Amino acid sequence: MATAKRTTKKRPKQGIRYADVVRLGRELPEVEESTSYGTPALKVRGKLLVRLKEDGKTLVLRVTFAERERLLAAAPDVFYLTDHYLNYPAVLVRLPLIEREFMRELLAEAWRFVAPPALVKSAAKGNTG
Repeated sequence: MATAKRTTKKRPKQGIRYADVVRLGRELPEVEESTSYGTPALKVRGKLLVRLKEDGKTLVLRVTFAERERLLAAAPDVFYLTDHYLNYPAVLVRLPLIEREFMRELLAEAWRFVAPPALVKSAAKGNTG
């Protein structure tokens, strides 16, 4: 008896798309879809959380300068920087190379960095609604 070949492709373990970033970001309190410099972005009460670069494969992620240095040192194939962002608290992320769960963690950290303190405190107490 012949067996049917599986025709569906497995999703790669690494790499995500911007649509995945949006889904992950929308799990956080008061994150909304917006634009920044003419590209899709996620914001918290009007403050930039992430934005998609023009190439469609790179994400600008808000982080502290200390966190940026850790990320750049730990995974230079995934995270990088251009001169434009040297003095801005952000790091560039190669979406095809980052794992989904790591992106979820980074988004939560970025959210805590840019969200108003009262919102962060409220969310920590479980009052996100």
